[in-house]
Amino acid sequence: MSEPRETAVPHRPKGEPRFPEGPAPDPAGSHFERRIRSFQPRRSRVTPGQGDALRRLWGTWGLDIDGQRTLDLGEMFGGLPVVLEIGFGMGEATAQMAADDPSTGILAVDVHTPGQGNLLSLAEKAGLGNVRVANGDAIILLREMLAPDALDGVRVYFPDPWPKKRHHKRRLIQPEFLGLVATRMRPGAVLHCATDWEPYAEQMLEVLTAHPAFENTVPDGGYAPRPGFRPLTRFEGQGLDKGHVVHDLLFRRV
Repeated sequence: MSEPRETAVPHRPKGEPRFPEGPAPDPAGSHFERRIRSFQPRRSRVTPGQGDALRRLWGTWGLDIDGQRTLDLGEMFGGLPVVLEIGFGMGEATAQMAADDPSTGILAVDVHTPGQGNLLSLAEKAGLGNVRVANGDAIILLREMLAPDALDGVRVYFPDPWPKKRHHKRRLIQPEFLGLVATRMRPGAVLHCATDWEPYAEQMLEVLTAHPAFENTVPDGGYAPRPGFRPLTRFEGQGLDKGHVVHDLLFRRV
């Protein structure tokens, strides 16, 4: 006897929210200036399981980046030190890191709705109480919603490399971003970046090395070995199979 199929997500009239109890389509709305963004929302199908997780769990483990309040991370994570992860894809690596280190809270930010639902589902299945999923622009989160020295680390894994020269201004790791993120990291906290795009890795190393708020954790400078706490993702494995070289950069807030 065949397995019963999951119930399809019901059709919604045009203009109605996709998930009324879930993430907002544009949480910050027009409250903040228009600027060049480092991300591009991807429109892809939300599975029934992901949609179910968004409807049931968003009110407990999710938050919209509306820029209208300052988050109390101590209350949100029960006093745990908190690491901000910007861009988590489908959330498998985030869930694994949260499971491997329950003494650290992970505030995971993305705009990809299927990934948000998938991470919520993974967190529920594994009983992870140290993950929160944020929807929206990480710049607004950092600038408007986090207090100074609030973060014990920041992770930016495989951000969009924007490979065309005319798009380089869209890359996230720029001096302006580093200046902002430094104000939200406590001294000694580590910014950990990883990319498999060689020209972007070179730019990351250059701007991080030049920034006065950060110092390389590698004594002689350069790239760091992949730390054991960063899982090898399926995406990364596929890239390695194609001959891609992954670079990790770990810089400490001075």
